[in-house]
Amino acid sequence: MITAVVNAISVAFGSIVGIIIRKGLPANIRTILFFAVGLSTIGLSITMIIKVDNFLIVLGAMAIGGIVGEILDIEKLLKKIGDQIKEGDFSTGFVVSSLLFLVGPMTIIGSITAGLTGDGSIIYMKSLLDGISSIVLSSMYGFGVMLSAFSVLIIQGAIVLFSSKLSFLTTPEYLNNLIATGGIMVLGIGFKILEIKDTRVGNFLPALAIAPLLTFIVSFF
Repeated sequence: MITAVVNAISVAFGSIVGIIIRKGLPANIRTILFFAVGLSTIGLSITMIIKVDNFLIVLGAMAIGGIVGEILDIEKLLKKIGDQIKEGDFSTGFVVSSLLFLVGPMTIIGSITAGLTGDGSIIYMKSLLDGISSIVLSSMYGFGVMLSAFSVLIIQGAIVLFSSKLSFLTTPEYLNNLIATGGIMVLGIGFKILEIKDTRVGNFLPALAIAPLLTFIVSFF
């Protein structure tokens, strides 16, 4: 669990730094940062999506996950929390940072490796990268990014603890479909950051659990 704790601390610390410096950022600098993050987010989503093993699984996961998310209205819950905090775009900050910090090969492979072998080197490298990213993100979105530290702690910690049961996620078909599903959601975040379209990405979060399930079902055919 020490790897998950270190990663969560790096995100929280980076977020604090970003929140502090955001007060002194001129409006034009903040705007150009939004463009930089938005365009980079779209670029990242493309690299994630092209790794897909079966796009029909991704489509099914997004459709089912979106329906579940709409019923639960996850986005509304996140916005309600943000309204109480009244600091930055809470829901966007929380969703974008949670996805960027948790949906990727370094998270899954690194956490499972740490759990099975005790080697946390991949997660420690990821912690450094996440800490730097959280400075930029929190300088724009505020406390939503900081709260994603709890997502990192809970989800990465769970993967480490149950690593012996989750090692199947490192096989290409499971990993690639999961990353591609996350990539579609990251693309939606890019659209939202650039104010092209508000895609309510938070309501698609259940798709991340559904993608591996659909991959498992399809493997029987």
